Amino acid sequence: MKNVMMFGMGVLLLSSCSMMGGGMKNGTMANGTMSNGAMAVKQGTASYSLSRQPAATDINPMGNVAVTINGNTVMTSAKLTGLAADTYYVAHYHNQGSAQSNDPCSSNGPALLDSMMVGKSDAGGNLSLMGSVAKTVVQAATYYNVHTAKDASGAPADAGVACSAVKIQ
Repeated sequence: MKNVMMFGMGVLLLSSCSMMGGGMKNGTMANGTMSNGAMAVKQGTASYSLSRQPAATDINPMGNVAVTINGNTVMTSAKLTGLAADTYYVAHYHNQGSAQSNDPCSSNGPALLDSMMVGKSDAGGNLSLMGSVAKTVVQAATYYNVHTAKDASGAPADAGVACSAVKIQ
């Protein structure tokens, strides 16, 4: 069962384009391995930086996505700044696509729609998204992508404005 909560947040200063942190479990670093530039999460939490995608021509999105695995549930929390004000965004995991690329975000993989999170940025262009999904839904995912949405339904309006490689085990 999928639970999705949507809300805006204040300004968060987050770095972009590099992996942040590793997995956390009971307050200590969890064991993980690097794969496709992303920490493999088995149990606990890993935090990944979201980097700007080519579709983000008039905005400068920065942020991170935290992935927490607790048993058979994957909980996701994404925080972004630098987005367009008062605009709907949709985020979800994707499986690896067939486009030849070492970067999963450029592989054009299929979206895993059960992992969809929709929210509206605040007046300052800040956005926070949270949701949970069964681990089996996203276990093969190789990246997490944030798109501008056409409206509150979450229909993507572009190929993505921010993305991060992920690895869930």
